[in-house]
Formats: sequence, C-alpha cells, structure tokens
Amino acid sequence: MPETGPAPQRTSGEGRLSLKNVEDRTRIGTLFQEGAAKLLFPQAAGNHLEAVMINTAGGLTGGDRMRWHFALGADCRASLTTQACEKIYKAEEGSTATVDTTIEVAAGGAMAWLPQETILFERSALSRRLTIDLAPTATALIVEAVVFGRKAMGEDIGKASFRDCWRIRRGDRLEHAENFSVGPDAGAVLARPALLGDRRVFATVLLIAENCERHLDGARAIVGREGGVSAWSGKLLARLVDEDAYSLRKRLIPLIGLLNKKAELPKVWST
Repeated sequence: MPETGPAPQRTSGEGRLSLKNVEDRTRIGTLFQEGAAKLLFPQAAGNHLEAVMINTAGGLTGGDRMRWHFALGADCRASLTTQACEKIYKAEEGSTATVDTTIEVAAGGAMAWLPQETILFERSALSRRLTIDLAPTATALIVEAVVFGRKAMGEDIGKASFRDCWRIRRGDRLEHAENFSVGPDAGAVLARPALLGDRRVFATVLLIAENCERHLDGARAIVGREGGVSAWSGKLLARLVDEDAYSLRKRLIPLIGLLNKKAELPKVWST
C-alpha cells in the first residue's frame, strides 16, 4: 500500500467579545481569543468602539474553521471589521473552509458589520454563516463584498464553491434571510447575464433601522446602474456589482457613509 503522510495542519480560531455602556461610552466587557482568531481595538473618536478581527493564519483553505461571537449591550455603538481582505485559497477536493459569525445587539445598540472584501481563488471552497439577533430598538448596517479573482492579478475563476447564509432577527421576528450558493463551476455560472456577466465583484449592503427608507433616493444615486436598491418596512437592501474591488469601493464607501450616519470608515480600510 502506498504510504500516506500526516494530515495537513488546519487553522482553527474563535473570538468572543461582549461590550457594555459605561458613562455613555462603549467599553469592553469580556474578551476571549483562541487559535488564529485575534481582536484589536484601534482608538476611535466619539462613544463607539471599533473591533478589528484578525486571522493570524493569513487566509483560509479547506478544513479551516473560524468562529466569532459579538454581544453589544444596551446603548452600545460598535463597528466590526477585518484587518485585511480575507483570502480563500485552493482547497483539497471535498474540503471546505467555514466561518460562523453570531452577533447580538441589545436595546438602543447600533452595530456596523464592515469586513473588508472576501477574495476567492481558483478551486477554493467557503461556507459562511452570519446570524444576527437585534433588540426591537437596535439598528444594524451589514456589508459584505466578494471578489471572484482579482482582475489586476489576471486571476480568473473557473472552479470554486461559495455558500453564504444570513439569518437576521429583530425581536421575535425574522427580519431578513438569504442563501447564496454557487459552485463547483462558479466561473461559468456567474458569467451568465442574469448574474455577474463580465463582472467579478459583488456586494450586499443591508440597513435595518427605523425610517431608513429616507435614504432610498440617495442610495440609488450612489449605486447607479450597476446594481439596485430597495427599501420597505424598516429595511434597506442594496446590491452592487463591478469589474474589480477598487472600482466597487468608489461607490461602496460613500454608500456606507450615507447609511452609517456619516461615521468614519474603520481606519484599516485605508491601510
């Protein structure tokens, strides 16, 4: 029988963070970090807290697993982002990288989920789940951008698998749910005119807040023809597509500014 080597080492990490309001400022309550999951806290102006998620492994491949849990107490304000774009590398056949994120926001809290782009490479495989529980008076801005190969690097995606599941509740009500799944022939599927066509980047932006419909006209002006925006019942949803991440950010950044009460983007977005 042919000799088999040791199983490849896999990345695993878990980060948990709870926040509390102390004299009208958001402070760290508890912090837990394990494995490749780390959290940093740049100094932020005002009464909100900025948390930066770090994967010290530098990327994910098949069999890797990351878990994040955030709990914002009453009247807390926080932005949650990543140190850099998360890169999803080639996976062995039958193996998948998984990322599970859970966020809880108590009464009067405001959360902005602003990770930088996820970049998928040829023959990568990623399964991702985002679960958010909001109190009835809490607000949330959720942004996710995905890149299927970097145009500037001449990367074209043929084979890749990507699954993304969102479940967002407000009080006892399921406010938003979506499943996205493509692969293993992601390149051919996404090239269809009804999907990305000749584009390779897309972003989803979701705002859950009272009276968010007032931003509809402004959001549509920013998104333009390469995407769409709808708003109803305290929810605004935008989809954007573009040819590369640089071009997408030219619209994504002002859109975030509009929907995030003119708050500054996390500093790591500009580094």
